[in-house]
Amino acid sequence: MIVVENLHRHFGGFRAVDGASLRIETGSITGLIGPNGAGKTTLFNVIAGVLKPTSGKVTMAGEEITGLPPHELFHKGLLRTFQIAHEFSSMTVRENLMMVPGAQRGETLWETWFNRRQIEADERALLAKADEVLEFLTISHLRDEKAGNLSGGQKKLLELGRTMMVDAKIVFLDEVGAGVNRTLLNTIGDAILRLNKERGYTFVVIEHDMDFIGKICDPVICMAEGKVLAEGTLAEIKANEQVIEAYLGTGLKNKVAAG
Repeated sequence: MIVVENLHRHFGGFRAVDGASLRIETGSITGLIGPNGAGKTTLFNVIAGVLKPTSGKVTMAGEEITGLPPHELFHKGLLRTFQIAHEFSSMTVRENLMMVPGAQRGETLWETWFNRRQIEADERALLAKADEVLEFLTISHLRDEKAGNLSGGQKKLLELGRTMMVDAKIVFLDEVGAGVNRTLLNTIGDAILRLNKERGYTFVVIEHDMDFIGKICDPVICMAEGKVLAEGTLAEIKANEQVIEAYLGTGLKNKVAAG
């Protein structure tokens, strides 16, 4: 679905992404791991249109999307969440979901004046869709809660719910487990697996929790210093000498010898 070819993103002399190339297969849940500063979030930002690449190419389903802005990618079904949730804190959980779909009739003055009946029908459909999403995510009891009052994990579930309000094809999740307790993280993981298996979502997940990665992701891609270092199953990645060196600063053979 997504092919990244020799992608670069430089900030002055710093090469945050330095010639990264990778492929995300349709229907996969791909884990993206690496030490802090490896370039994972910058790579997400470039693919999702938040940052322009210095050079390189990104295609989605055979169509080049390099440098397209986020709103255009949104309409193509490419969505991205952030390490820190971006909710409308003064609105309810259900209202946050209902805000997601674009080009709603009620947003135009003409439709408001002359097509009120259709607007009301659209709002009923949105309300039903939002309630379905909340039920799927097992947080329907929070539908009328102000989003700003949610816990960190509940906000991450809400962000996942937003992707369900539109025709998402691929979702990039940035540190979905950050600041989330284990119970809610398991709930998030179960929801991702269900969306993948039941609704055909493709996911790419940045995460430092290897247990979480092992539960939901295959394959796993490891980045270091802006480049793709290795790809395979989590077991293969953990056994890879270059990966061990990137994380620990020394290879396994040297550690054994030192021991």
